[in-house]
Amino acid sequence: MHRRTVLALLVTGALLTTAGCTVEKPSDDAGSARACGTGKDFLIGMSQANNAEPYRQVMNNDVQTAAKTVPGFRVVVSDAAQDNSKQVADVENFLTQRINLLIISPNEAKPLTAVVKKAYDQGIPVIVLDRKVEGEAYTAFIGGDNVAIGRAAGEFYAQTLLPGGGKVIEIAGLPGSTPAAERAKGFREGIAGNPKIEIVASQPGDWLREKGQSVADALIKAHPDVSAVYAHNDPMAEGAYLAAKAAGLEQKIKFTGIDALPVPSGGIKAVEQGRLAATFQYATGGREAVELARKILVDCATDVPRATTLDTTRITSDNAAEAYAKLGGL
Repeated sequence: MHRRTVLALLVTGALLTTAGCTVEKPSDDAGSARACGTGKDFLIGMSQANNAEPYRQVMNNDVQTAAKTVPGFRVVVSDAAQDNSKQVADVENFLTQRINLLIISPNEAKPLTAVVKKAYDQGIPVIVLDRKVEGEAYTAFIGGDNVAIGRAAGEFYAQTLLPGGGKVIEIAGLPGSTPAAERAKGFREGIAGNPKIEIVASQPGDWLREKGQSVADALIKAHPDVSAVYAHNDPMAEGAYLAAKAAGLEQKIKFTGIDALPVPSGGIKAVEQGRLAATFQYATGGREAVELARKILVDCATDVPRATTLDTTRITSDNAAEAYAKLGGL
């Protein structure tokens, strides 16, 4: 079997959308599973970290919806259920199915690095979506700048939400996932301008609403004088709100999240309805991933962006309704 080799050229910066990598065209033999071009059928494996998160459900839907507009595209989605070993096995299974391209949102970076490299070394284009892996053995990364998003949240606390200072509880994402580390780092940079703000506790909620609620329940009981809860995503922020409400403190404590999904159960509506003080948009990148896949597989593009950084928007009660409509609210 003739295999396509994907070569990464010199990259000037991990977050520069102008940086590119060269994709070598495969031979167009009838038996080549890697052949690109129009009028062909392509199997795309989508390895998802955890379908239980609303954000990932929307991401999957974005990928599937976009794929339906590309003739010949078929996407198969696997659910790792926050299990690194299962996600490795999912990718291995895709390789046996002779996929033409892999889209992966890794549960954690380090445990998924080797299997992503294996796919890449076999000549399969690999689009890493939302969360990163270690090293450079992939075709392209698409995602938000999580440090910048965390920093924007911290600046909102420092300048607007708690200008006079206060105690903050942080409900973090899954340990080992790059967005969790980056959102924590950025937030600390953002609040640095206001020394009166103090993070009194930080504990992972693993991106899940239920765990976010249980973690917040314990931390709020330990710190009843807390002023705000900074959650790394909207479901955990909603869980924290429920924990505070059970303690009769939902009016005293302020809550913020990240994601801003334009769905009825998403963070934008939570802001509109007064449960969250703010949320920060974190686009799924699903549509962008399919468009990049189309360029690689259908257009036979030999130069594609090495990294694509998605924009973010701060959403408060002032612009929530407008943002919901602009982002295609369902």
